Amino acid sequence: MDWDAAAAKAIARYEGGETRGLDQRQLTQLANAAWAAGLNLLMAGRADESAAWLRRAADRYRESWNGAPLDSWGRPIAAMKSLLLAGDDASDAARWALDAGAAAAASPIGVYAGTLAYLVLREDDDARTLADVLRDRDDFKPTVADAVVAIGAGDHAAYRHAVDDLLDDFEQRTDFLEDVAVADTVLVLQRLAAVRGVAVELRPSPRLP
Repeated sequence: MDWDAAAAKAIARYEGGETRGLDQRQLTQLANAAWAAGLNLLMAGRADESAAWLRRAADRYRESWNGAPLDSWGRPIAAMKSLLLAGDDASDAARWALDAGAAAAASPIGVYAGTLAYLVLREDDDARTLADVLRDRDDFKPTVADAVVAIGAGDHAAYRHAVDDLLDDFEQRTDFLEDVAVADTVLVLQRLAAVRGVAVELRPSPRLP
């Protein structure tokens, strides 16, 4: 995979779509392009440039919220993930998700937004409670919920098992946002695990930097 070339294409898509008066759908498209640029640059080993594009993605996701359809929880999730991967504080994005009602959402993606927000804010008991709700659903990947519960509990062994399973899942996938074949959720969970001292050394994978 030529990550540098893929990053250049994503940047070109972003710059080609950046005009005045964008609606929420177009802003999301821009955010997705910036996200793709950031991930591709991360995989190419260009960390500083990656962080700049991921921050831009987070800003665009936040801008796209106004006028967005109900249950557009992918936007605050993507904003939190972008900031975490950039090495930034994602607390403002986490509060946005919770203030918007993510923790009480009917959809699994909404509950996940709330779960991720609680982890970002170090409210681990609440994160585990919501993740347990996700564990009981058949429309959400249990490996993600298991990893969240383990992070919130500070359970190193359980986290290792869950994140290994999640990486396996990413290696088997063929469908990725913007066709960027990266285990982004694994990377984000590793950031959240690291601040609690439960991050693990992952095996080499084509889905990781």
